Amino acid sequence: MTSASAAGQPGMALPPDGTPTLHKGRKAPILAWPDIGYLAKWSVSSYKFGFGPECLRDDDPDTFWHSDGPQPHFITIEFPRKVAIQKLSLFLSFALDDSYTPCTISIRAGTGPSDLQDVRLFALDKPDGWLTFDVSTEPNDDGEGFKPVHAYVIQVVILANHMNGKDTHVRGLRVLGPLEESLGDGDDPFPFVSINFKMHQCIR
Repeated sequence: MTSASAAGQPGMALPPDGTPTLHKGRKAPILAWPDIGYLAKWSVSSYKFGFGPECLRDDDPDTFWHSDGPQPHFITIEFPRKVAIQKLSLFLSFALDDSYTPCTISIRAGTGPSDLQDVRLFALDKPDGWLTFDVSTEPNDDGEGFKPVHAYVIQVVILANHMNGKDTHVRGLRVLGPLEESLGDGDDPFPFVSINFKMHQCIR
């Protein structure tokens, strides 16, 4: 089980060891990884009227999903096809939510609700901001960063709250895909080889 570390400013790089990073502030951090959550169907284990799963994606820090049932609480995100999921970002605020704030979270992934497996488990200590972390802790082949998880379903499980609270508040959630492979300036996937062609590859 890992604990969260704090980041100095929103948008900064995440630690290479996979430790969840807390970005201070109410606004979602600007990150390079693309938000793919709009592709999926979102559901929750329970909610109070007016505080449903739509509050997780409305970009309003003053709204929140409010569970209304026994623990554990679930946020289930189902994609119509298998996708690569790199990171999750959660907005939690102990300062606002007190005992409704999650302190132990599990992440599960699979091809459907019936075969989900735990891929991450970590503890939090009074988080206040956007918590961003890799879904997987399996290193990339090059040893830099972590492999994405390929799944149809990703699930966030709230196992326990601070101060033994029963219901939970989550103020925002983003599902992030892996960095897109992009060509650098001057790179060409099919470069000219012969000198005659290279002489005419740019306008003079």
